[in-house]
Amino acid sequence: MNTPFYIARRYLFAKKSTNAINIISTISVVGVFVGSAALIIILSVFNGFEEVVLKMFNTITPQVVISPVQGKTFDPNTAYFNKLKQNKSIYSYSEVLSENALLRYNDKQSVGLIKGVSLDYLKNKSLDSITIEGKFLLENSTGDYAVIGSAIQTYLMVNTTDPFNPLQIFSPKKGGKTSSINPADDFTVLSIPVSGVFEVQQDFDNVAIVPLKFARNLLGEPQKITSIEINLKPGINADAFKKNIEENIGKHFEVKDRIQQNKVLYNILGSEKWAVYIILTFILIIAIFNIIGSLTMLVIDKLKDIAVLSSLGAGKKLIKRIFLFEGMMITMTGCIVGLVVGFLFCLLQQKFGLIKMSQDNLVITNAYPVAFKWKDFLLVFLTVSVFSFVASALSSNLSVKKINHLNQDL
Repeated sequence: MNTPFYIARRYLFAKKSTNAINIISTISVVGVFVGSAALIIILSVFNGFEEVVLKMFNTITPQVVISPVQGKTFDPNTAYFNKLKQNKSIYSYSEVLSENALLRYNDKQSVGLIKGVSLDYLKNKSLDSITIEGKFLLENSTGDYAVIGSAIQTYLMVNTTDPFNPLQIFSPKKGGKTSSINPADDFTVLSIPVSGVFEVQQDFDNVAIVPLKFARNLLGEPQKITSIEINLKPGINADAFKKNIEENIGKHFEVKDRIQQNKVLYNILGSEKWAVYIILTFILIIAIFNIIGSLTMLVIDKLKDIAVLSSLGAGKKLIKRIFLFEGMMITMTGCIVGLVVGFLFCLLQQKFGLIKMSQDNLVITNAYPVAFKWKDFLLVFLTVSVFSFVASALSSNLSVKKINHLNQDL
């Protein structure tokens, strides 16, 4: 058996002559335990929020988007796009024509984005999960309908149950010149009833989704579109599919996946998680470095034992390793127990929703979401291990120096 480890283990459980040593050691273990448990719980909660937010965004964000590098519109009726539309890996292929327009309802008006989509857009079965009022309906036998974001609905006070009071949309006529006699003649004005309201996030909620043919009439664009949104069948690798399109489509188009479409969102979620990790790590470091005082007092308590070991031929390296192992065992005990307790708490939160969220939150859950990532457990374990080793190494070096001074005095 490793001699330093064996002696360190005996010291860990042996009774000390000074009660303060036990108290400081206990404080160190409890501090590391609480810090480790808190860190893994917070990281798991952030994972849960990330999954919920991304799930909501992915509901309305396609897996792949094709748009022109220059200009706003392009012709989708080319040989490449016609062939791409027949690709068996594609679940939905939606042509999109979008432009800003003036929206008016009763005596209120607001600027919003008009997004005309083809019927393939409705293949997304998750659209109902973001619909908070009415239905996600774009057309039926009676005509066309619009589905508006919650920001538009809140500002214009649109009543989705009133089919006789449609939403008016104003768009400048393409290539038209301003008329000094009647400026209204320079706008295309169409009315469309609102079938439902959806809610995702502020940047998306200022959008009115309409049928593509309605958008073409409104914007005076009979052929061209602004983008193509593609969702793939289950099991298809989106990255490989995107790469294949990039290799064949040419330099005049850009192809974006979900991360590129929501780059700011992904950056924010990542930076917030790392900020919390750094803050809690500093608190954890304070708890870990309590071990220095505990080991220094332990050295004083075990001077006679160390003297005996020295007389038996034990060198400074062996004595350093004893206190290094001692410090590591104290802190890693707290770390492992903290990770286990944090894991069990997160499991209970997942199953029973112990901690509820405010009723005013915008997330579609009534309890704090939790999700596990093995990398987080490894990160916390490595963090505690590194700082535990540093603190234990410092205290063991100080302990040996103190022993040298005592030997000189003797």
